[in-house]
Amino acid sequence: MQAVETANALANGLLGAGLGAGLIMIGAGIGIGLIGGRATEAMARQPEIAGTIQTAAIILAALIEGATFFALVIMFLMQGAITG
Repeated sequence: MQAVETANALANGLLGAGLGAGLIMIGAGIGIGLIGGRATEAMARQPEIAGTIQTAAIILAALIEGATFFALVIMFLMQGAITG
């Protein structure tokens, strides 16, 4: 009975880690997509400041990617702790 409970806990932990990784990537993709779309709209409205908008959009996308990689590393560390 102890072995079954341990196997179930391991499976649930790995399932949670996999779902966490998927949600992290989906969130980052949506965030970067929204930034790109809004930046394109802003540049179409005000072409004279397109360079400034583009720079800000690239910086924001990089910050989102950094947070995404940080979350993925934490998720993998948690997965490693679960699998032992």
